Amino acid sequence: MRQPDDEHLVDLAARLEPHDPRLARGLRTARPARPREYRRAGAWGTLAFAVTLLVVGMALPEGILVAAGLVLAGIAVPLFDPHRDRPQR
Repeated sequence: MRQPDDEHLVDLAARLEPHDPRLARGLRTARPARPREYRRAGAWGTLAFAVTLLVVGMALPEGILVAAGLVLAGIAVPLFDPHRDRPQR
């Protein structure tokens, strides 16, 4: 027998399917995933690569590696903002 809240979750999952299929699939299985705007795996990977470039650039006296690491770090930091897609007021 289905619970009354199940209908609401099924309806919500159907509306979310085009925008975030992973979250919708999680709602159907009652184990929701984190919404897309709060997933930061790409940001952590970019930041780790930037720090690696910085360390290697300082260990080997290579200014281009240090510069690339600083630029990548500057790119990675805004990726941690969950509301980066929303327009600013």
